Amino acid sequence: MNPDTAPAEAPSARTSRPPVAITTAAAARRHVREFVVERWRSPAGPPSEQAMIDLILVVSELVTNAVRHGGGIAGFDVALTSEGVRLSVRDYSAAVPVGLHGPGVLPRVHEGSGYGWPLINRLSSEVDVERRASGGKTISVLVPLA
Repeated sequence: MNPDTAPAEAPSARTSRPPVAITTAAAARRHVREFVVERWRSPAGPPSEQAMIDLILVVSELVTNAVRHGGGIAGFDVALTSEGVRLSVRDYSAAVPVGLHGPGVLPRVHEGSGYGWPLINRLSSEVDVERRASGGKTISVLVPLA
């Protein structure tokens, strides 16, 4: 059976390989939005606008962090699960984000940066950081859509 014509009862764990490399937050946002709109199938219907806003915010923060702090984007994957969207962003730095403010807790004073990682933790139901043997790291998150 062709996976694109499968019954629409629930989202699948199909993954996406972007036709072009994702190198910017704007490209990542566009790709993820198109991917979800095209492939999300749920008895509950399409994701709410708030769920999509949260997802796009997480995409922006992950990719921006990889560019600013990780030496660039080494890979970007998106997959659908029955709970939402799994994102994986690989970069070139082995340095892992420091939860200076605890998971999902925003800093009391804004000092020019520091909001991205807490937002990623707050809006994702799962967050995993894995150092790669070949160098760099992969940050994978699950952002709920229900």
